Amino acid sequence: MELSKRVQSVKPSATLSINARAKELKASGVEIINFGVGEPDFPTPHHIKEAAIKAINDNFTRYTPVGGIAELKDAIIRQFESDYGVSYEPGEILVSCGGKHCIYNLAQALLDDDDEVIIPAPYWVSYPDIIRLAGGRSVIVHTKEEDGFKLRPEKLEEAITPRTKLLILNSPSNPTGSVYTRGELEPLVEIIVKHRIYVLTDDIYNKIIFDDADWVSILHVNPDVKEYALILNGVSKTYSMTGWRIGYMAGPGPIISACTKIQSQSTSNPNSIAQMAAVAALNGPQDDVERMVSAFAKRRQYFVERLEQVKFVTFYPPQGAFYIFPNFSAYYGKKYNGQIIANSLDLTSYLMEEARIALVPGSAFGDDRYLRFSFATSMTIIEKGMDKLEAALNRLL
Repeated sequence: MELSKRVQSVKPSATLSINARAKELKASGVEIINFGVGEPDFPTPHHIKEAAIKAINDNFTRYTPVGGIAELKDAIIRQFESDYGVSYEPGEILVSCGGKHCIYNLAQALLDDDDEVIIPAPYWVSYPDIIRLAGGRSVIVHTKEEDGFKLRPEKLEEAITPRTKLLILNSPSNPTGSVYTRGELEPLVEIIVKHRIYVLTDDIYNKIIFDDADWVSILHVNPDVKEYALILNGVSKTYSMTGWRIGYMAGPGPIISACTKIQSQSTSNPNSIAQMAAVAALNGPQDDVERMVSAFAKRRQYFVERLEQVKFVTFYPPQGAFYIFPNFSAYYGKKYNGQIIANSLDLTSYLMEEARIALVPGSAFGDDRYLRFSFATSMTIIEKGMDKLEAALNRLL
């Protein structure tokens, strides 16, 4: 049987593959330090789980409107008014089965064959393949560690062609943890408005900010960019609800309507129970979020201090999210048991099989020099993992 060229062109998610391998080894009795998975290790807050239980007991278990229930759209609108200072109507909001689903719907609704999407690298692993599945073409613009992995305006200008349809910005970033400042966004917004290209701002980590960093949206810079902006968020990272699969997007009514139509022919509505839980998450107390971010900040600081002691490694200290993205390319060319470590995949394979540490290779994010660590795990595990990492690197010749 010959599968479609479309599916043959798509790679499995590297992060999910690494996590699956880690779980497989763990199930066989092997102890694995998992720095690969991008999900908080905290339980979903109690009041959110109680809302889901109530929804079940109230028999709220039937189909809902495709684009999300009114109560959840209202909560999202209030959140966006608070976070962005911009008002949306219910018809400008789509609730989907996770943030990834929102992006998939957008790509299917917006892109024709060979339409171009500008993606700064390093990027979240799924962006290019979602674009490819829609027939679009990813235009990768590489950023520099010394620039904080931020897209420079002159690079954006150079990348725009008559086929450009969409720009993707992710702040705080997965995998780098970088956060754009107002001054860095202002020239990008000018270019977006001048060329009238759409921009997807992936803000899924916007509540996870460290130190004195200020999270700024393109809507804060210029509210007029609203007619070109698709704002993505969700409950997965902020409320430790990755498995609940609720993401949402705001944008121009015609685009949201088109995305809703795509969703109606794929998944129909998001899970009814999870939607009621998301209402409780957005409308309820935020104390658990603050505690979680405080814990992430301590872990982040520990990672920074430990990586500063690792020979030949450079990194950009993350300002948000729960990842750090160090450059390990100085170890390429080294050997272990006669095997040459040639790239990030070789190094992550070595660390998985020999040191029992799960990491994601930088090649999955568009820069082979790096590895991604998630610090969404306990301090005890992080300390043990960093000890194992240093020992494993020292064994390379």
